[in-house]
Amino acid sequence: MSEIRIDTVAALDFKLKADVWDFARDRAAEIAAHWHERTAEQPRLFNGRVLMLADHAFEDGVLRGHFIETAFADFLAWRAFGFPASNACNGFAMAALRGSEGAFLLGEMSPHTASAGAVYFPAGTPDLQDAFGETVDLDASVRRELTEETGLTPHEVEIAPGWIVVCSLGRVACMKPMRLRVPAEAARARIDAWLAEDPHPEFARMHVVRGPQDFTPAMPEFVRAYMTHVFGAEAAHHTLLTR
Repeated sequence: MSEIRIDTVAALDFKLKADVWDFARDRAAEIAAHWHERTAEQPRLFNGRVLMLADHAFEDGVLRGHFIETAFADFLAWRAFGFPASNACNGFAMAALRGSEGAFLLGEMSPHTASAGAVYFPAGTPDLQDAFGETVDLDASVRRELTEETGLTPHEVEIAPGWIVVCSLGRVACMKPMRLRVPAEAARARIDAWLAEDPHPEFARMHVVRGPQDFTPAMPEFVRAYMTHVFGAEAAHHTLLTR
C-alpha cells in the first residue's frame, strides 16, 4: 500500500513550460519496445501528445505547478515500469460523480483502452486541448472528459467549488466533486444506454458505489482512498449533527 495524501484546495494554477521529461529521454529504447508490445495487443492505442506534471507545490490553498509535453507511449511505459523517479508525474483531473442520493458513479474502462478493466471516475491524461496559451486548465479538462466518457454535460451536474487533491505514488489526482440531480441508478441506466450506442466507448459499463462494501480491486487505491475520505467526512458530520 502506497502512502496517500489528501488535501482540499480552493484552486489550481498550472502553466505549460518547455522542458524535456528525463524518463522519456533516458529510456527511449525501452519505451519503444514497450509500445511495440502494447500496440501488438491493443492496436487502437494512439501515441498522441500528453502533458505530465513537473514541479508543483501547495501554496496558500492553491496547488500550483508546471506541465511538460511528451508522448503517450512515454507515459504508458513509465506507468508499466512502476512509476520510476523522474522530473514529472501523472497530474490529472477526475469528475467525482455522484447521484442525487450520494452514491458514486464510476466507469469500467473498455478492453481496447490502455487501462482496460480498471474502474475510475471520468478522467483523462491532460493534453494540448487543455492548454490555453501558457495556462493548463484542468477544470476544462474534467468537464470535457465528463461529456466524452458519459454523454453527460456540465449543465446536468452541480459542480462544487474547489478541489480535493489525492497524491499517491506517481499521481496527483485532482478530484472535482459533481452531483447529479437524479439518483445514481437512474444515471447509470442512462449512461449505459449511451455507451451501448458507441462502437468504441471509453467505458464499458458504469458502477454504483454506495459505501466501502461496494469497493472492488479494480478500483485503484487512490480512488478508494478518495471515496473513503468522503464517506468518513460525511459520517463524522452526521454524527455531530445528531449529538
